[in-house]
This record gives sequence, C-alpha cells and structure tokens, in this order.
Amino acid sequence: MLSMAFALFLLMDPIGNVPIFVSVLKNVDPARQKKVILRELLIALIIIILFNFIGSALLAFLNVTMPTLLVSGGIVLFLIALKMIFPSKNGTDLEMAHDKEPFIVPLAVPLVAGPAVLAAVMLYSGQHTGGILTTLGAIILAWAASTLILISSPFWKKLLGWRGLVACEKLMGLILTLIAVQMFLEGAEMFLQHGASK
Repeated sequence: MLSMAFALFLLMDPIGNVPIFVSVLKNVDPARQKKVILRELLIALIIIILFNFIGSALLAFLNVTMPTLLVSGGIVLFLIALKMIFPSKNGTDLEMAHDKEPFIVPLAVPLVAGPAVLAAVMLYSGQHTGGILTTLGAIILAWAASTLILISSPFWKKLLGWRGLVACEKLMGLILTLIAVQMFLEGAEMFLQHGASK
C-alpha cells in the first residue's frame, strides 16, 4: 500500500503543482485561498475514488488486458516524467490568469486527478491482491500528503523559491521515470508469458 501510495503521490505531483496553484489563485482573496484549495482537492479525491471502484468494470467493458494497461500506462508515465524533468520553455499550458475563482478545472482536474492518476488507480485496483480497498487506502494516503503540501502553497513558495520548486519537481520526475520503466517491463514480461502459454 505504501509503495502504491508513493507512486500516486508522485503522479499527483503536488510540489510541481505548487507554482500553478499559486498562479491560478493569485486573484483570489488570500483569506479564501485555503478553502478553495481544500474544496478542489476534495473534488479530485471523489473523482479518483470513483475511478477506483469502476476501473475494473470499465476495463472489462473495453476488453483491455492487464499487459496492455501496464505497457500503455508505463509509456504515459514516462512521457509525463520527461515533461517534469525537461519542462517546456513556454511554461505549463495550465498556468493561466483567472479573473474568477477556479472551480474543478484546472485545479481538481487535471492537475490533481489527472489522466495518469486515474489510469494508475484503475491499474492498481485490478492488479493487486488486496484489490479495491488496498488501492483506496493508497489513494487516501497520497491525497492527504498532497493536500498538506498544496494547502500550504504560499509557504512553500516563500521557503523554496521558484528554483527550489523546480529542483524538487525534477527529482520527482526522475523517480517517476523509474516507476514508469518498471511498469513497462512488467507489462512486457506478462505479455510474453501470456503469449508463450498459448
């Protein structure tokens, strides 16, 4: 559960999202910013938990096998990790000015409950022997850790500075690269074993 929670925590990328949260909420009353962040994170949690419960049924409906999900998930995670390590010179596409208080987009979705997180939750819920409850525990642990970081976004910005935040995001991207490659290799091995048994 802890290793699963750590992987989900990396995918949620709370440290990398701190500058974006600060930018999106810059026009929101500072006294209300924590309430907005908590609301958006709760919405993200509900969405992630929903995918945890319907993930297996959705995979069965789409007739997607576990090796396929592992390989494709590994590729997606690898691309996300590369973007974390080598960010675009133009900055993130999600960083935008808001005249009004944000709702669901972009803070809850896709910053916290992004495609990679939802795909990983679907994968974990069907892959591990503990099943949905184990994944649920991992989701809550990862979400709680992310919430602690994101709800104190202004503090982290002052403490680490922009360069410190960028350095932390690159480190998390490097770790996520290792997880992505491992996921890809597991999927390839499972596919080869499945093919050899036929």
